[in-house]
Amino acid sequence: MSKVHNFSAGPGILPAEVLKQASEACINFDNLNLSLLEISHRSKNFEAVMDEARSTVKELLGVGDEYEVVYLGGGASLQFAMVPYNLLKTDGYAAYVNTGVWANKAIKEAKIIGNTKVIASSEDKNYNYIPKGYEIPKDADYVHITSNNTIYGTQIKEFPNSSIPVVCDMSSDIFSRKVDAKKFALIYAGAQKNMGPAGSTMVMVKKDSLGKTGRKMLSMLDYQVHIKGGSMYNTPPVFPIYVTLLTMQWLKKNGGIAWIEKLNQQKSDAIYNEIDRNSLFYGSTAVEDRSQMNVCFLMNKPELEPEFDKFWKDAGISGIRGHRDVGGYRASLYNALPLESVNVLVDVMKAFEKKFA
Repeated sequence: MSKVHNFSAGPGILPAEVLKQASEACINFDNLNLSLLEISHRSKNFEAVMDEARSTVKELLGVGDEYEVVYLGGGASLQFAMVPYNLLKTDGYAAYVNTGVWANKAIKEAKIIGNTKVIASSEDKNYNYIPKGYEIPKDADYVHITSNNTIYGTQIKEFPNSSIPVVCDMSSDIFSRKVDAKKFALIYAGAQKNMGPAGSTMVMVKKDSLGKTGRKMLSMLDYQVHIKGGSMYNTPPVFPIYVTLLTMQWLKKNGGIAWIEKLNQQKSDAIYNEIDRNSLFYGSTAVEDRSQMNVCFLMNKPELEPEFDKFWKDAGISGIRGHRDVGGYRASLYNALPLESVNVLVDVMKAFEKKFA
């Protein structure tokens, strides 16, 4: 079978060895002669998976016992509501930075929960940059930011220093680079970009941030309930959590965050250098805010797009058509994507220029 170079924006590519281990566990997990998909989530075998999955997040992000990690269903979209429900006081307000579709959806949900103010936005230029120089109010209950914007291809390079709790949606760049996780009161991430398959969301929260809203909490939306239940207040998404653990183990085995950050820099440098060099393509975002994870680019001659589509499809490339809100192309360079795949795309772009420029 010929290799497919998977640039999908999500669900994204996973390491081949992780897929192999996961498929084996579907047949015989932990030498039980039972499938991972059919054992009790209350069994000691799966409890060990859950415990390690939670502790490994803290290890990779370099935080201590002041934080708790939970795995939940509902995707990052559920966290758009759970974050304000758990952190926004009934007589307070939340501050949000609007940098794209997902940030905008988070704002929409927060406004239903309580008083919400947008303190900065890049909507004026179709989200092609990251706002800078904005003031974070000292009296807000928290400020919410989105570290990487998959649709528009922008990424925060420096996180704000804040006297109020900082909440960050890291769904599309978690574990891709070194961050000072202790700057954040809460980090959440849908698994299906850099962590595992769709179906699970990781939330890491500082314990002293909780229990201050003044509202009576619904159990299923209460972080403290899920923390107390060890992420098993209800039946968890067993398979996605297990694959997430395997992916984190793969990351650790290869050298951790420092290793993958260096590799991700090589990948993004290779394709951005070609975009800037190639006479047929140009980047769609502010250069200083370019995402390492989602590279968005357009053609100087849009009428040639059908021809370019033939080129990359013939090379075994998949998933690089841009989002409908931006158009053009989007190459997602998630952790498991090898440098080899990026080089194939770069070669295709060079060959295309040679024929059509």
